[in-house]
Parts: sequence; C-alpha cells; structure tokens
Amino acid sequence: MSLVIRKPGILSTVQDLGRTGGRSFGINPAGVMDRTAARIVNTLLENDESTALIEMHFPAAEIEFDSPTVFAIGGAELDAQLDGKPISNWSTAFAGKGSVLKFRNKSYGSRAYLGVRGGFALDKWLGSLSTNLTAGLGGFEGRALKAGDVIECSSTDEYFPRTAGTSIVPLYHRFPTLRVIAGPEFGLLTASSEQEFRKQGFTLTNECNRMGFRLRGKPLNLLDRYEMVSAGVNFGTMQLLPDGQLIVLMADHQTSGGYPRIANVISADLPLLAQCGPGDGVSFEIVTVDEAERLALRFERELNFLRLGCRLQRQNAKR
Repeated sequence: MSLVIRKPGILSTVQDLGRTGGRSFGINPAGVMDRTAARIVNTLLENDESTALIEMHFPAAEIEFDSPTVFAIGGAELDAQLDGKPISNWSTAFAGKGSVLKFRNKSYGSRAYLGVRGGFALDKWLGSLSTNLTAGLGGFEGRALKAGDVIECSSTDEYFPRTAGTSIVPLYHRFPTLRVIAGPEFGLLTASSEQEFRKQGFTLTNECNRMGFRLRGKPLNLLDRYEMVSAGVNFGTMQLLPDGQLIVLMADHQTSGGYPRIANVISADLPLLAQCGPGDGVSFEIVTVDEAERLALRFERELNFLRLGCRLQRQNAKR
C-alpha cells in the first residue's frame, strides 16, 4: 500500500519526534515543529508516538491513497477534504482505494500533520525518519516531497472512529502568551529591558523557518557588552541578537550558540509558537521550572487517558 503525492504543496516533509544522540557530533535533532499535534495523531492511530508523519504547510499536499488506509490529521486547520467531503482534525478517518485527500483553505495555524495507521516504510538515518534538509538525509530521500513521489505504508480495513477530547488539543491562535523559563543570561538584561521583555508584545518577522523565528520589538539591552563562549541550545531557546532583537530556536536549531540565552519557551507552549507565522504576535510570561513541569505532566496524563481509551475501544470490539 502507498500514498501517491499528486501535488506536493509548500515544504511537505516526513518528520518524527526527532533524532537523538547526535548533538555531540553537531547533528541537530530536527523533527516535527508541533510535537503535541504529532503525538496526539499517532495516539489516535495507535501508533508508537515516534512514528513519522507528513508535516505540511498551506497550500498543502494533494494525496491519493492506493489502498484502504486509516489516517488522522492534526495541527493547523486547513479544511481537509476526502473525495470532496470534509474531514475533521483530531479524528481518525478511513480512505478507500483511489480516494484523494485535499486541503482547501487555511483557517488557523501554520502546520498540519498527516499520519497513517502503521506509519511509513522508509529507511531511518541515525535512528530517525526526520528529514534533515541541510544534510539531505532522512525522511523521503532527504528532501521535501515532490509530485509523483510514492510513500509505502501499511494497508488496513480495520477502522475505529476516534476523536481527541478538547482538554488535550492545543488552543492555537495568532497572538499567544507563551510561558517561558528565564535563561542563564536573563540576569544580564538591564532592569528596563527586563520589564520590556515581560510587558511588550513581539511580532514574528518574515525571517521565520524551521531553524528559528526572528521577532521584532523594542530592542533589549544588556548591562554591559558581553561575549560568551558557545553553549548548548535547545528547541525553544530564546537568544538576544547584537541588534537587541530576539530569535527563538525551532526544530532545526543548531546544537550550540554564542548569543545570550534570555529564556526558553516551555514544552507545553512550544506548539502554540510552532503554529504561528510571519505577522503573528507573541508575548511572554516567566514561570518557574516547577510550573513548567506541572504543565508538562498534565499533558502526559491527558495523553495517557487518550491512549487508554483507544486501547479499551479495540479490546471491547474484539469481544
């Protein structure tokens, strides 16, 4: 069974939760931009949560199913339609042989995720199917999908209709307040810049991609000129550039950086940022590590409830 890419859309790539264990060699993790959406989609499909999906932007891909397939879509709302009939986000759906999936309009969000039951039959690179566009490795031939590509996957007639509850689905919008943890160099800001960081809003510029989002706002200043040795960075690390503006590192971030690390977006709110695009606005609220952990654990608890519900549904159906 396979998916046939009839139209590729803008930057459609195969991604999973990322490539671990390679940072000491300068290999960045890559992976999906919205980990929450990917994990929910795979849970609905009863896949391992690290199973690869197709990450799409709008205009999105047009895809044909050449055999019966169970699939699910999460993330941005792009008005998905299967053979002309609407398909809801955060729910499983069944495609028959020859069915065509299209995405008509963008309502909100920047990235949608398509997962199929059983995942894709592709070769891993360093233990992951995530596409590393810079290296040209991983995913589907190390590149974005093109018209005519055929992605092998599993065929199934076994279908269970499922929908994720509202308590677990992120509340995406164009002007989120993101909770952050103060970074190692936050104390180097002047008192007035600390206040500006806490109070002002920032706008995403056109210089936003999978590596990082550049923000525009009133410039922030350090107490003194400061040069630091390159240090480790992560998805969500917020660095202060020499011009006083901020950049937030995203999924394709480098492994280390030499700019002051002012803050880090907490894992619970990274999906909200990942679904923003140029022209959208963000503001920041500093929280404690304990609060960040509490929010992360709450999501894990909700995901476990969803996972258990899917398992019980299957067991009851077999009785």
